[in-house]
Amino acid sequence: MDEASVSESLKRRQKAQQRASGLLAQDEPSPFQVINPEGMAPGMIVCDHASNAVPRSLHRLGLSEAVLNQHISYDIGAAGVAARLSEILDMPAVLAGYSRLVVDLNRPIDDFTCIREISDGIVVPGNRHLPVEAQKLRFQALHETYHGEVSRIIAAKRRIADAPAIISVHSCTDQMRGRKRPWHIGVLFNEDDRLSQSVIRLLRAQNPDLTIGENQPYSGLDAYGHTIETHALPAGLPNVLFEVRQDMISDTAGQSRFAEILGKALGPALSEPGQLCLFHVLASKGQVL
Repeated sequence: MDEASVSESLKRRQKAQQRASGLLAQDEPSPFQVINPEGMAPGMIVCDHASNAVPRSLHRLGLSEAVLNQHISYDIGAAGVAARLSEILDMPAVLAGYSRLVVDLNRPIDDFTCIREISDGIVVPGNRHLPVEAQKLRFQALHETYHGEVSRIIAAKRRIADAPAIISVHSCTDQMRGRKRPWHIGVLFNEDDRLSQSVIRLLRAQNPDLTIGENQPYSGLDAYGHTIETHALPAGLPNVLFEVRQDMISDTAGQSRFAEILGKALGPALSEPGQLCLFHVLASKGQVL
């Protein structure tokens, strides 16, 4: 990164830190981390649940370290996958700096699950009966700051490409409510399924030993997630959301392996005709189904 880019990155971090004053101490991490900010490819990666950190001022939300290391606090392994995928695709990646239990960046601020009082049967004491002003502080310091950076990078990408791709990286537990999940990778999509369908086809062809879920274990036709719904769908930008099973990416080796699996499919998919175009433009010309 050149000197000007380093300076700009530092200014953004300082601005984010200032917005978070009252919640974060000056020596605590920024509300977001940007990996490979100078990545040249026409797209970006987001990782909304990258961290299980909690601001010191919130006293771990009244939870033990053991609970904060569980899936309810963050997407285990997702940060490592997103960071490596950023290198493979040469795209910037924005990683969340704090736990989804502090405020869930992948939920709208008026959704009760944005600040959960209970998650997967575990009560979160620090979120119970939270005053409105305390909620607003979390939203402004973390939620708005993170999404502001995502918007900034998309705007920068759109100055050099009409329709940069938005790639969202999540992870999911291998079991939910006592049932084993068979999918190693879930690929989620809504109406615009151009990129996802190409990726699904390539993932299945390249990895016959893996089970690839199509809108599994969650469906993009339901609540797709605030980040994609905010930054990609209204603008008609190509997008895909991945759910990688956490038991496959719990260590560095697994994270690298699955980032490479995703990258090997995404690279060719993004190069296909019609991918890096605005969805509503293609629809108006009758070029999408």
